[in-house]
Amino acid sequence: MQYLANPTRFLKLANAVLPYIWVITIGLFAVGLYGALFTAPPDYQQGETVRIMFVHVPAAWMALFVYSTMALASAIALIFRHPLADAAAKVAAPIGAVFCFLSLATGSLWGKPMWGAWWVWDARLTSMFVLMLLYLGYMAIWAAIDEPHRAAMIARIVALVGFINVPIVKFSVDWWNSLHQPASVFRMGGPTIDKSMLWPLLVMGLAYTFLFVALHLVSIRAEIAARKIRQIHISEIGDR
Repeated sequence: MQYLANPTRFLKLANAVLPYIWVITIGLFAVGLYGALFTAPPDYQQGETVRIMFVHVPAAWMALFVYSTMALASAIALIFRHPLADAAAKVAAPIGAVFCFLSLATGSLWGKPMWGAWWVWDARLTSMFVLMLLYLGYMAIWAAIDEPHRAAMIARIVALVGFINVPIVKFSVDWWNSLHQPASVFRMGGPTIDKSMLWPLLVMGLAYTFLFVALHLVSIRAEIAARKIRQIHISEIGDR
């Protein structure tokens, strides 16, 4: 972790691994989408609409994963003063917000034929909507506060406090009555979903994960460059 605290070392590593990550990402999406669209059978109850699952479920997984990443990075920044931790958390937020929005949008499309409504205020949907607000609030802090150190401190607190919502989203279907079914993939007794649907879903989950890693590395590179430009501007102003 300390080795990557040096931006030059981080950039060198990121530039080296990014091409491979993009290739793996494209390959996983190709395999996952083929399985989702052509290999997986229609559901006996939901029919062809079940294919929304292969977009919706991985997006929901990633919305939780990315916010957890932000909270972890914020904790590292707060405890260890890691110089790139705040940058990692900051640039992860827009990516996570897109995953969260995609989860909500596809969930709405899926809910209409299944439940007869685009939206219901059940525990899972409500907690996911709160997660979306947390993403937007976190990004608003960085946009509204010009002083980077003050913005970083407030953003860390928001990310860490907001992390309370992550287990609420995860276990909402177990704690309260919900239209959503309980976990069918990651559960103690093993997956309950049929293998013909399980493998494309897991491959799509991996594809989303590698996509996040690629976008995250690119965004951190851009943030490092933006910080260097800001330092140059500050130096030029100081020299006048």
